[in-house]
Amino acid sequence: MYMDSIKDYVFKLLRLDGVINHLSGYVESRIELIKLDVREEVVKVISRGLALGLIVLLALLFLVFISFGLANTLNSYFGNNATGYWIVSSLYGLPCLLLIVFYKQVNLFLENHFKRRKKL
Repeated sequence: MYMDSIKDYVFKLLRLDGVINHLSGYVESRIELIKLDVREEVVKVISRGLALGLIVLLALLFLVFISFGLANTLNSYFGNNATGYWIVSSLYGLPCLLLIVFYKQVNLFLENHFKRRKKL
């Protein structure tokens, strides 16, 4: 008990109690500010992701329906029920096959491209 009063007296004498209170208040305020900044960044990332996901979904739907339309147009042009679908599927299959064959080169190119972009 006597030691506590001496400790309180020394803190008051050196005015450390006010410094400690101000320091703890500063640390708490700083933590709250960091929490708000993190929350804001998370909200930005989620909203951008959802918007990008919606754009990708709509673009894929557009691509599917335009592909069906092109295939049907080619079918009527060639007078066959399957030729247009084969042509349209080969338009997607050939680039896919090329990406599979040259995967390592494409991956290395993209990796180097994004490394250079990040430095800017």
